[in-house]
Amino acid sequence: MMKQLPLLPLLPLLLLFSLLTGNSSACTNAVSKVISTEGTDVILPCSPSTRENLQNKLFDWKKVGQGGGTQHEVFMYDSAVHYDGIKVGQSEQFKGRVSHFQNELKHGNASIFIRKTKVIDSGSYTCVFPRLQPFQEFCIELVVGASPKPSVTSLKATKDWAQLQCEVHGAYPEPKVEWRDSSGNMVPAAEPQVSERGGSYDVILQTTVTKTDLYQCVVTQEEINHQIRAEIHVYIGGAASEPYVTSLEETKDWSLLQCLVRGAFPKPKVEWQDSSGEVLPAAEPQVSERGGSFYITLNATVTKTDLYQCVVTQEEINHQSRAEISVYISGEESERSSDPSGGFSVAGTLCIFVFVVVFVVCIVVAVLVCTGHITLKCNKVGKKGNASSSKSPAAKSETDQLDPA
Repeated sequence: MMKQLPLLPLLPLLLLFSLLTGNSSACTNAVSKVISTEGTDVILPCSPSTRENLQNKLFDWKKVGQGGGTQHEVFMYDSAVHYDGIKVGQSEQFKGRVSHFQNELKHGNASIFIRKTKVIDSGSYTCVFPRLQPFQEFCIELVVGASPKPSVTSLKATKDWAQLQCEVHGAYPEPKVEWRDSSGNMVPAAEPQVSERGGSYDVILQTTVTKTDLYQCVVTQEEINHQIRAEIHVYIGGAASEPYVTSLEETKDWSLLQCLVRGAFPKPKVEWQDSSGEVLPAAEPQVSERGGSFYITLNATVTKTDLYQCVVTQEEINHQSRAEISVYISGEESERSSDPSGGFSVAGTLCIFVFVVVFVVCIVVAVLVCTGHITLKCNKVGKKGNASSSKSPAAKSETDQLDPA
């Protein structure tokens, strides 16, 4: 026969167990808090204080509405009949997502398993054993957190200040949003703009800073022990040095160009571009830092006549500068001169054609004269002939009449 233990020494343990399991008919406070993140699976624990076999018992899970009003049916088990089988009445929110631990029922385990939790699943749940004596009810608080990473940007910047904005969308529970500097000190900010959509929170927080630093937007959700942050570099009063360009070496076929940037801050991006804005292949830039400023040298070899430009971009301070250099490659003209199809202009070609035609005609005429096929005659007219020919038609007529012939 099993020896029974004295009940009095076990009373403190029973009281402690009662507090932990929440054996209460009122169920005004949750005795267990389960924290999950959206999209993950979660177990809500529940067992009667007797730990008796539940295979032929009844237990019912409900989700309490806001303010303790309407309750949503989550899961019910009644002597092997449950919502996974033929029983009806389960809330649409939980259909196909809730199950129990069949093999654990004999050990008094009435816990349920919720798959792919959502923010709207957050709230108070009750686990009730209505047929047990005494009546037992347990409360569990489920918090399904959504913790999106904040988005930070610089809305506007001058040489003296920068306006920063941090945005958080779809967070739950409602987060606390702060701006901090690189030392972790809180930065004064405007009143946060908070809106709620479908149980999730959107928060926008702006601040204006006047010092160069690494700033952080820190989002804290204490209820789910979660904190996340996003960073942004801010440069106040940046140095924007103008580039200097030159041709180091050139031949008839190519030219070696160099771009120098001295004392720039923040570190700039340097590129060579042609007149069409196309980025040119270039050597690896030579970068050095002195006193917090950057010195950069970038070389590029070009093979075409064009107007080239060295472009220096500093996105952090919204600045871009450029310097131009005109390059003439003489080898291109030599190639055109040696090309028979492109060596003469239209006018030159026409002149050559006319010359050839005239030359050929002269040759043909000379040959025909030499062979006697054509005769050239020259008429010589004397002074007398000229006088005769100068007579008037009337005089000529009189002469013709006196002619005996």
